[in-house]
Amino acid sequence: MYEQKHQKIAPPAVFMRRMVAHIVMAGLLSAVVLFVGIAGYHWIGGLGWVDSLLEASMILGGMGPVNPVTTTGGKIFASGYALFSGLAFIALIGIVLAPAVHRMLHMFHAD
Repeated sequence: MYEQKHQKIAPPAVFMRRMVAHIVMAGLLSAVVLFVGIAGYHWIGGLGWVDSLLEASMILGGMGPVNPVTTTGGKIFASGYALFSGLAFIALIGIVLAPAVHRMLHMFHAD
């Protein structure tokens, strides 16, 4: 996917396409993670669709819960989703930054 150590650094147009592809990939993964949270808060936590969207968005964004979850299953889901969201956030940042970090490291090894 990326150029090897002995190859030249990719032109700016290739780098920009790579960045856009990674941002799109991160956006799609973020939408899947958000959907999992919305569905879980709705079906397991017993919240309405809009409240589920708000709750999942706030947890995924790192802001914290908004609505109190009253069911035992909902509380278990909320704790699992909070842990999952933290890891998903780290993965999403890694996906977005990968091309830029690779380019920077590749520049150190270029002749």
